[in-house]
Amino acid sequence: MLVHNIITSRNGGANGEFKVRGDCRLDERSGASSSGSWVPLDGGLTAPSTMVAATALPAAGRRDEQPTQTRGADMTVVPRITLNNGTEIPQLGFGVFQIEPENTKKATLAALEVGYRHIDTAEMYGNEKEVGQAVSEFGVDRSDVFVTSKLNNAFHDHQDALDAFDRSLDALGFDYLDLFLIHWPLPEVGDFVDTWKALEKIYRSGRAKAIGTSNFQPHHLRRLLSEAEVPPAANQIEVHPYLTQDEVRSFDEAHGIATEAWSPIAQGKVLDDPVITRIAERLGRSPAQVTLRWAIQRGDIVFPKSVTRARIEENFDIFDFELSGSDMTSISELNRDERTGPDPDKFNRVG
Repeated sequence: MLVHNIITSRNGGANGEFKVRGDCRLDERSGASSSGSWVPLDGGLTAPSTMVAATALPAAGRRDEQPTQTRGADMTVVPRITLNNGTEIPQLGFGVFQIEPENTKKATLAALEVGYRHIDTAEMYGNEKEVGQAVSEFGVDRSDVFVTSKLNNAFHDHQDALDAFDRSLDALGFDYLDLFLIHWPLPEVGDFVDTWKALEKIYRSGRAKAIGTSNFQPHHLRRLLSEAEVPPAANQIEVHPYLTQDEVRSFDEAHGIATEAWSPIAQGKVLDDPVITRIAERLGRSPAQVTLRWAIQRGDIVFPKSVTRARIEENFDIFDFELSGSDMTSISELNRDERTGPDPDKFNRVG
């Protein structure tokens, strides 16, 4: 069985990390027991027998629906999503929205130490520099950390977008980004298709491994897909139990676009919901862990943020339990179409 996971261990290997490079095959004799062994397929490392992955190689834009499990102390398996151009993105990441620049490096370093290998930032957050410093100081290969940034709303004109991307790379201290997004469609400000053509040029240069959108609704995406040469690899939208976004997510899936969920706990609003707290109490988990697990099992890419080490660890510790079908349904039925952020059809602020 082929597996397609990032394996990290906080108490083994250099910098607290144990890596299996490339796809590996689980020895069929061991099944899913802790006595399983790993056989490298491409000259990668052979993992110890206590490390067992339970996620098969996903199709493009999707992850396998088998539960992800952990085996061994302080070891976590994070599924990866294969985007529509073959780029792989860890399904769980660390977000830095609303983290002050002076706190960003410390928080990002803590996340990397815990095991996160996906960081989501944006030029408008004002903390790209500190994210880049943390990645550099942590000491792993640049290719081991997936980093996303987003275009500043003030730079949607074609050349402005190209120049803004260069500034993001300079701030981060990188020579490429893994994913670069148009942050908002800004329907009354400019032509997002022309902006997208600038991102296509960046993508073809190889300085962005994938490009995508953020806060785009189906009607924005229909126009983009009809005029674009490169389809978006991902669409980052607000998603949480009070805003399940079924229509947008279904459109994304039908067109091979991965959905990324920002504000996954609705800025804390869902954490006191009786449905979520009852499930959390029954499972011996926190409401945040239950909510993030709901997002993971729905197939969304998610990146909670915190500046508190204990919460950073808690948010990462969501791969050794699974929500039942009835739990998933109960949480999804909390939908109120209630946003914590702006409506993309009405938001046109550039400053």
